[in-house]
Amino acid sequence: MGIVRKQSINNTIITVIGFGIGALNTLYLYTNFLTDEYYGLVSVILATAALLMPLLSFGVHNTLVKFYSSFTRKKETDSFLNLMLFLPFALIVPIAIFSYVANDFIADFLSSENELVKDYVWHIFLIGMAMAYFEVFYAWARVQLKSVFGNFMKEIFGRLCIAVLLILVSFKTITVDQFLIALVVVYILRMAIMKGYAYYLKPPSLIFKLPNNTKAIIKYAALIILGGSAAVVLLEIDKFMLNQYVDIEKVAYYSVAIFIATVIAVPARSMHQITYPLTAKLLNSNDKPELEKLYKKSSLTLFILAGILFLLIVLNLHDLYSLVPETFRGGAFVVFLIGLVKVYDALLGNNNSILYNSNYYRAILIFGVFLAAITILLNYLFIPKFGMDGAACATLIAFTIYNTIKLLYVKMKFHMLPFTSGTAKVLLLLLLIGGIFFFINFNFHPIVNITLKSVLMIAVYGFVIYHFKISEDVNEVISKYLKRQ
Repeated sequence: MGIVRKQSINNTIITVIGFGIGALNTLYLYTNFLTDEYYGLVSVILATAALLMPLLSFGVHNTLVKFYSSFTRKKETDSFLNLMLFLPFALIVPIAIFSYVANDFIADFLSSENELVKDYVWHIFLIGMAMAYFEVFYAWARVQLKSVFGNFMKEIFGRLCIAVLLILVSFKTITVDQFLIALVVVYILRMAIMKGYAYYLKPPSLIFKLPNNTKAIIKYAALIILGGSAAVVLLEIDKFMLNQYVDIEKVAYYSVAIFIATVIAVPARSMHQITYPLTAKLLNSNDKPELEKLYKKSSLTLFILAGILFLLIVLNLHDLYSLVPETFRGGAFVVFLIGLVKVYDALLGNNNSILYNSNYYRAILIFGVFLAAITILLNYLFIPKFGMDGAACATLIAFTIYNTIKLLYVKMKFHMLPFTSGTAKVLLLLLLIGGIFFFINFNFHPIVNITLKSVLMIAVYGFVIYHFKISEDVNEVISKYLKRQ
């Protein structure tokens, strides 16, 4: 766990900074410098582009991680990497042609409820393509066990550029239409920089020869399109479908609530950047004892971190919402439900990595597609009746089913669960702290209230975790920090 811990800490710091900038954008810059309608439009553009991303990437970012460590000769590795570079064009080119030919049809479909979306079909396609190739080059770096710079580009670079653009909008240096064009440029630039770094780590060699197992690689990539699309549908379809049924400004309000809840996923996003290629390597070498150890440790560590973040957000939510414009304050129930989703995700540790890199990936892809269909159906039923809360309920139900299936499937095929005695101890501790601090409130400025309650909660939580040695990895990090003081 040494390399996991080191890069996870670095990635967590980067991700926290990124989410800090994201919080500035989401809670202040977007809400004050764009109208509600245009903020909703940005959310729809990015959510729809994210839905396109797995398709446009042809599943290459997952395929690269799974197969890379199985090659031992340089020529085989180079031919494999060349295939990974060009495979996405198999879908990018036909989809681009279709978007050009059927532009009016696509625009009419996207703008059936909100006319504002109609003129931004190509914004969506270009951002989706840039997202796709960014993930390909990020995976290229991750298989070299270098995830920190890519995480910086993913979590900080784009958000920082958007912050600058929003400030320029506030000074009327650029118009909103120019901001939306610049948004496309930011994603393309991010992809280009990531490409340069990936090639610096491992320059491509133009060997025009396909790997011996090309058929298996393409088959896996094609199936991963389904799995990746299903996973993104579970994450992004709510915002896309809200655009089809409610006023676009409500998508903006929902996006604020979703962002707040997504902070809980910061540790998981950081750790998974390095556990994913390590899991693939352990599976390729058939090292089940180390795989189970990584499974349990990643689950406990992420549960400890996600659990306290959930409490910090939920118990400070009233003060937090008082800091944003009044129209954006109606998403507390959404934050709570999506927060539960993120905690359950964290509890699974590197479960996704095990499934997608194992020989059982076909079954889980089928489960994912089935659950994506259920998610769409639930959103179709709930959003017209309950609006934002309906979308959040649909997401909670779908993810609870999906995560439970994945948990049971790993148990059935690998005979291991991520839970330990430490899991029960952390759950009990979270319930106790939540019950106590629910009744503790302060009557100062909201920022002071949030700071006081958060410091107290973290101090109590950290002391108990450390004193009772619930997690070896967390204790080691705390011990190193204390020695420096």
